[in-house]
Amino acid sequence: MDLPVIDLSPYLEIAGKSAGDSTGLSDHIDPEYRGLCLEVSRSLRETGALLVKDPRCSAEDNDRFIDMMERYFERPEEFKRLQERRHLHYQVGVTPEGVEVPRSLVDEEMQVKLRAIPKEFQPSTPAGPDPKWRYMWRVGPRPSNTRFQELNSAPVIPEGFPEWQETMDSWGYKMISAIEAVAEMAAIGFGLPKDAFTSLMKQGPHLLAPTGSDLQRYGQVGTVFAGYHYDLNFLTIHGRSRFPGLNIWLRNGQKVEVKVPIGCLLIQTGKQIEWLTAGDCIAGMHEVVVTERTIDAIKLATQQNRSLWRVSSTLFAHIASDAVLKPLGHFAESPLAARYPSMCAGEFVEQELAIINLKGNKAEP
Repeated sequence: MDLPVIDLSPYLEIAGKSAGDSTGLSDHIDPEYRGLCLEVSRSLRETGALLVKDPRCSAEDNDRFIDMMERYFERPEEFKRLQERRHLHYQVGVTPEGVEVPRSLVDEEMQVKLRAIPKEFQPSTPAGPDPKWRYMWRVGPRPSNTRFQELNSAPVIPEGFPEWQETMDSWGYKMISAIEAVAEMAAIGFGLPKDAFTSLMKQGPHLLAPTGSDLQRYGQVGTVFAGYHYDLNFLTIHGRSRFPGLNIWLRNGQKVEVKVPIGCLLIQTGKQIEWLTAGDCIAGMHEVVVTERTIDAIKLATQQNRSLWRVSSTLFAHIASDAVLKPLGHFAESPLAARYPSMCAGEFVEQELAIINLKGNKAEP
């Protein structure tokens, strides 16, 4: 099954004409564009994922970012560990391989659900912590007054990468812009005001958090780089990776290997959108595993003398920590609304992290 690809260009054009109007667009939108919005909400509801083409995020932008991250992850371990900030709970800088723990290893409720999945759709079983590196980079402004004050630590910039900050910020802001457009379209498709989601995202703790997986060392079929899990944030966005391996689970339980076309971005639903829609959207389950298609890409990269580090240009878009998570609009009348009690988004994140013994640490995806 191929996920639908939504071209954001028509929506961005009409949205630009109605800038500053939080409700008028959803009231007067052309039926063709409303159909696009309905397609966005339908895909997020039924598959937990969506492919988009945003003219502001080019394939060249994605390549520039991945090129830099490949060069970084290829550096020796002792160099990369200079950017490790363990005492800051990995909130900034690099997280070495073997630190992030798949939720499916520690969440007993999830393990019960796993055993109920039909054999042909079962996720791969991780042997332990994920053998991938990650770099944490904050994107966007943070509130000056908040109940959930992040550690006041400077961003970590590795030596020998003069383009680092500009490249990270540029790609991060472009992906946030794509998420905001999708969030507006989804709101319209769900029958909510256009800014129902984006107004809650302002000054959220958004994180650009690319991963690096060493396929020269771990490139065997079945190796699990990211064990079966969902994302605790609002929406997650990725540029196209040069090596396949991402599997997602549709709402009907079917397991699907994702294929991202060149120039497209992949968006996945997180737990916060599930909360805001009272379970009409559910957080999408996914994993990253070395497959036969990964092996084919490794062989081609070897022939072309390209890097064998699998980089994912992941960005986690969050609801602002002090904003209230609760079912919005008509979703508050859902019979499932009681499962999603009102609470601050920051409190929700702390509860999620506590389950995997990372309370107060980083935003584990």
